Amino acid sequence: MSPIADQDYKAALLPLLISNKVLSFGSYILKSGRESPYFFTSSLLHSAPTLRATAAAYASVLSAPPFVTTAADGTTTPSFDIIFGPAYKGIPLCAAVTTELAVRDALSSKGQGQAAKGTWDNVSYSFNRKEAKDHGEGGNIVGAPVKGKRVVIVDDVITAGTALREAIGIIEKEGGTVVGVVILLDREERVSDTEAKSAVGVAQRSLGDKVPIRAVLGLHDLIEKLGDQIGEAELQRLKEYRARYGAE
Repeated sequence: MSPIADQDYKAALLPLLISNKVLSFGSYILKSGRESPYFFTSSLLHSAPTLRATAAAYASVLSAPPFVTTAADGTTTPSFDIIFGPAYKGIPLCAAVTTELAVRDALSSKGQGQAAKGTWDNVSYSFNRKEAKDHGEGGNIVGAPVKGKRVVIVDDVITAGTALREAIGIIEKEGGTVVGVVILLDREERVSDTEAKSAVGVAQRSLGDKVPIRAVLGLHDLIEKLGDQIGEAELQRLKEYRARYGAE
C-alpha cells in the first residue's frame, strides 16, 4: 500500500473518522458548558484503516516544516529524534506514526537496495508510564531514552493544557528537549469569555515560538470539507458555532 499523499490526508481521514463515530454530529454539552454541534472521541481510533489514515495524517504534518529541513540537494532532515506519546491515548499514536514514517522510507527507497538510508532511520518513539516502575528495567519511560534528544509530542487534543504540561515535565526531567507538538484536532474556539485564544493558542503562547504546535485537523477543515457528507443543516450549525465561539 502506498502512503497517503500529503495533500490528500484530510480527504482520506475525515470520512473514516465519521464512519467510525470518532467524529460525530448532533448536540453535545462540553465540560465548558457550551452546546457543541460536534464531538470527537479519539478512543475509537482502533480499527486498522482508521488508525492507518490517522498515522498517515500525523506523518504528513511531521514531514513538513517546521519539523523538517530540506537542503539544496533535496535531502530532508528531521528536526526531532523522538516521537513521544503521553499515556494513555498518545501511546498507540506514537508507535503508529513512527511505523508510518518507516513505511514511507521503505517505499521511497524501493529498488535502491537494503543499504539505502532512510530519512527517518534515526527517529524512535517513546511514552511514559502512569506510574514509574521500580523493578526490571525500571524508570518512567518506555521505548527510546529521551535524554539529550529532541522530542515531538503527539496527542489527540489540547483542552486545558494540563496533560501537555505534564508530558513536557516528564520529558524535561528525563533530560529531553521538547521541540514541537502535533495534535489531531484543534477545536479553534476561545477558551473562555475572558480568553480570546483557543486552548492551542494559549499553549503556544506559553511555550513560545521555538516549540511549534500544529494540528492535523481544525474546525475550519470540518466546515470546508464536509458539506457534502454531513448536510447543509449540520454545516450551518458548525458555522454558527465558529461565529459564536471562534478564537482569535
